[in-house]
Amino acid sequence: MSCDDTGRPRDDTGRLRGGAGVMRGPVARFRGATRLDKARWLIVISTDFILLLTAIGYVELFIRWRMGAPWPVCAAGAVLLLAFNALSTRPFRVAVRDGRRPTAILAVSGTLALVMAVLPILPFAGPAALPHVWPMPVWLALFALVARKRVVIVLAAGSILLPALYLAVVSEFDVRAMVLPLVQFVFTVVAVGAVWANLRLWRLAHEAYEGEEALARLAVSEERLRFARDLNDLLGQSLADVATRTGRAEELLRADPAAAAAEMFEVRDLARRSLREVRTVVQNYRAIDLDEVLASVRAVLEAADVRCVVRADTDALPPEIRTLLAAVVREGATNVLKHSKAERCTITIEGGVLEMANDGVTGPVGRPAPDGLGGLAERVRAAGGTLEAAPTDEGRYLLRAAVPA
Repeated sequence: MSCDDTGRPRDDTGRLRGGAGVMRGPVARFRGATRLDKARWLIVISTDFILLLTAIGYVELFIRWRMGAPWPVCAAGAVLLLAFNALSTRPFRVAVRDGRRPTAILAVSGTLALVMAVLPILPFAGPAALPHVWPMPVWLALFALVARKRVVIVLAAGSILLPALYLAVVSEFDVRAMVLPLVQFVFTVVAVGAVWANLRLWRLAHEAYEGEEALARLAVSEERLRFARDLNDLLGQSLADVATRTGRAEELLRADPAAAAAEMFEVRDLARRSLREVRTVVQNYRAIDLDEVLASVRAVLEAADVRCVVRADTDALPPEIRTLLAAVVREGATNVLKHSKAERCTITIEGGVLEMANDGVTGPVGRPAPDGLGGLAERVRAAGGTLEAAPTDEGRYLLRAAVPA
């Protein structure tokens, strides 16, 4: 990690870390967000559109005013409806973040919905004394986030049947008066069903995301266990032989120093063989198949909505160069996913020269971190090559590694 002129840390791609970074504004924030964040935003916004269907109530209040209802009553209804709309967007956001139950918000919004339903039918409300039914389905949808389904169904049935009974009595059982309860029924089913479905969809998305992370951790753990088993199999017998021969040499030291010396020479040779075998195992463990890494990186980038084009000629590369370039490709892909907002990435390998370019990094660039590209640069230099990472004049970020093939 490096720092800019003000001392703020930069990552391997030169982007400022934290809230003061290059990524600013809602568009940049959306492009740089994780897939889980994007899924949450999409689900929450779609739920808001459904909940804000109560805005139809403003049109209804305007029609009531034009029909002769007192303007203070209509204005009070508009203010109450505005407050209800502001409160109705909060409970679902709390639910997707597994926050505490918004009891106060539900109580206040429920009171507002009940007042708005009763206000138009009071004696001083004037003509067109029909219940204001739009807020109640939305409140039931919000209440469904924390209540049992049976309770929600009972309350929904009551909120529909009571206005229907009132209209039937007032209109002397005129069939045309049943249009409003029918509309309320449809709106209630849509609102409650949509909120339930969106909450379930969010939980499935969250579980899928956690499952991917768990699989990644499991793969790392399995690889570590495999390496531990290999070392145990390799060193267990060797160390046992060393201990046995050392004990035998100790027994022979006084009676037959020459035999004891011979045993210690055997111990030395055994230790050297074990050391060579350990180095071979570690080298094979660190070896990475370049073609597998290229295929894996392409799949991961495509899954992250980054179009990846790979043009690689790797057949003529020696094994040590393939391993080194594979490490560079893997580190470059990690930086693209973590520190950029790229939409396109190209990877080309020809004659020992790797070029990895993406269009997602802008602004000044600091020095590579010593545990990232900085460490890889030292490994590349040790192999007689060079590694560079910097923005280009075409507005892309280029990672270039050249090693003798």
